[in-house]
Amino acid sequence: MKNYVVIGGSSGIGEAVVTQLANEGNKVWATFCAKNISTLSTPNVSYHHLNVMEEDFDLSWLPDVVDGFVYAPGAINLLPFGRLKVEKVNADFHLQVLGAVQTLQLAIPHLKRAEQPSVVLYSTVAVQMGFNFHSQVAIAKGAIEGLTRSLAAEFAPKIRVNAIAPSITNTPLANKFLSSPEKMEANAKRHPMQRVGEAKDIAEMTVFLLNSTSKWMTGQIINVDGGITQIKT
Repeated sequence: MKNYVVIGGSSGIGEAVVTQLANEGNKVWATFCAKNISTLSTPNVSYHHLNVMEEDFDLSWLPDVVDGFVYAPGAINLLPFGRLKVEKVNADFHLQVLGAVQTLQLAIPHLKRAEQPSVVLYSTVAVQMGFNFHSQVAIAKGAIEGLTRSLAAEFAPKIRVNAIAPSITNTPLANKFLSSPEKMEANAKRHPMQRVGEAKDIAEMTVFLLNSTSKWMTGQIINVDGGITQIKT
């Protein structure tokens, strides 16, 4: 049994990661923000309220040894560049980048006590490809990719740090883009694999990067994207 921490583990990809890790017999410490704690009950999982947008927050509940750390909070706010508001860009950056920095800083001493610790962050294919109206998304996730490589260099060989860059994935975060059969079909057809991603697709790669099977991988941005970044059909 290993100890894993999943920030943003009550919904979407984070929830799928928590479920898979717990089902494999690991102990998981997961955070939630919007959900009521009474609705969250999973064997081997300890849930804690955390709002990374607050100036101060408490992670004293972290276990002494953390084998893996996942930061899952995200946002998909699509706007023409001319309509971007600095305060909204800052809010997204705070949620997706500064939140990762602050929580990971607190977790590093616990990760260093593990034998083969691993960190997984999340980017998006929009950083590599460039899509209309994705400036606000790409600003934050581009920073995550830079952070991933920088931390991988700084903490090698002790702590591995990798990121996953999904294409659109069927989670509550993306619901407004997949809210009808027509929208689902249109998004599926953009991908060579002819479907959108599911949270489980990303969770399985996350768990692979957390465990020792991937022990020679660090500093990587891995596309789990139905082929959209590499293939045209």
